[in-house]
Amino acid sequence: MNYRKIPVTAVFLTMLACSAVSRVQASTLSTDVIGMFPQNIGEFAYADLKQARSLSWFPQLKQQMLPARFKQFEQFLTAAGIDLNSQVEEVAWATVGAAPASAGQNAPATGAAQQQNSPAPGSEQVLGVALGSFRPETAESYFNAQKLPVVKVRNFSLYAFGGGSGPADLFFFFIDSNTAAFGQRQQLERLIAIRAGEEQGLLTDSKMLPMINEANGSGVVWAVMNGTYAQLAMQQLAPEAAQFPQAQQLVSRLRAMSLQIIAGSGVEARFQALCSGPDDANTFAALLQAGLLYKRYQVGNSNPDLASLLDSTRITPAGDRLNVRLTLTDDQVLSLIRRNTFAVTM
Repeated sequence: MNYRKIPVTAVFLTMLACSAVSRVQASTLSTDVIGMFPQNIGEFAYADLKQARSLSWFPQLKQQMLPARFKQFEQFLTAAGIDLNSQVEEVAWATVGAAPASAGQNAPATGAAQQQNSPAPGSEQVLGVALGSFRPETAESYFNAQKLPVVKVRNFSLYAFGGGSGPADLFFFFIDSNTAAFGQRQQLERLIAIRAGEEQGLLTDSKMLPMINEANGSGVVWAVMNGTYAQLAMQQLAPEAAQFPQAQQLVSRLRAMSLQIIAGSGVEARFQALCSGPDDANTFAALLQAGLLYKRYQVGNSNPDLASLLDSTRITPAGDRLNVRLTLTDDQVLSLIRRNTFAVTM
């Protein structure tokens, strides 16, 4: 994954649920699914795709933002009998670091080993779980007929997208007819080991789990990032603040960030940054306000929709947390899409 584009997940999640006429009921991700993921993650995100598809312009946004490699993966899955647009209702995914030394050796990994392997931006792999209604036998028949790579791991068949031999190659497999997992082979094998009780999962992560529990069920879409990813996301989401020397020091001390989407008449997006203390939160709020005013001045005439978005942004410190809220109307979102505001190259 491109280092400079990692925070696009946050932007994508922000815009994913921005167009609902009536309030959308938030779904809650099962703890059984959360517990399938390993501890050493940089970013954990969830989307209720069944609800997202009810948003009028979700297809246009998806087409603009989905990287080419994942468009190809989607086409590949469709050929294998998996229609993402009709069969997948919910999806959770994470960016994951290297496996701990004890993984795959029938011994639980220690928390220290997990933390040492937290991913650095640019070195991470992807692990995801999709929930819906699947036909595993259809995929099996397709792969057999096409003589495509299939890897057996215990009782599971891992289907390869690509040659299946490279470390970055994507695989997917069915846990059951309602649950599928996707990602690099190493991470899928870890998921299998976690389910077998051979490696500790995300439910034992004392740092990420509390924020995940806080965000879970809060909106159609939500995400949680550790300190490293929070710092990178803040640099991308508010680059104007970087013109203040003090801002970089504050960003470097961010401990985590969460994002929640509250869909209703338009959308309300909520960002919450966990700072090192109240003083940092207060100072950061003042610098972000100044940065937004500067950006508002820059785009006032050239991009009135973005200017309006900046006008609606509210920044409030609360203890060691920095809360940022923004709202958009459907018309504003459509205009921003037409300007290719969310186009991504990865």
